[in-house]
Amino acid sequence: MGPSPEKLAALEKRMESLNLKKSDFEESFMRSSGKGGQHVNKTSSCVRIRHLPTGLEVKCQDSRSLYLNRFLGLRRLVDRIEEVRKGAQSEIRREIEKIRRQKRKRSKRAKEKVLSDKKINSQKKSDRRTNSFL
Repeated sequence: MGPSPEKLAALEKRMESLNLKKSDFEESFMRSSGKGGQHVNKTSSCVRIRHLPTGLEVKCQDSRSLYLNRFLGLRRLVDRIEEVRKGAQSEIRREIEKIRRQKRKRSKRAKEKVLSDKKINSQKKSDRRTNSFL
């Protein structure tokens, strides 16, 4: 069982948009490891695909099927090439930058504002305590 024709067509369309040719890729097959039992031990269903111009390489052994592993590996490699070419515009890079911004330290002014708000709330609570018993 391999990928659907629609998925194959979508991948080829992405490759065309990035000006990637099938001749730019080098595939090699080897035996997988891990789950799959005797089937995995006897057949070469693990795929290593290399994009010759960029030198990027992907190894895929997600499935017991060679055909499906070829598709998944090629899709991952196209994702990586797209990420490299688009650079900062990449969706993944934007997510990483967002997380980085969230984790960085607050500015001095922001810290002071947070602390002043805490102080005000603390004052309100202490006033409630002293006024409630009168």
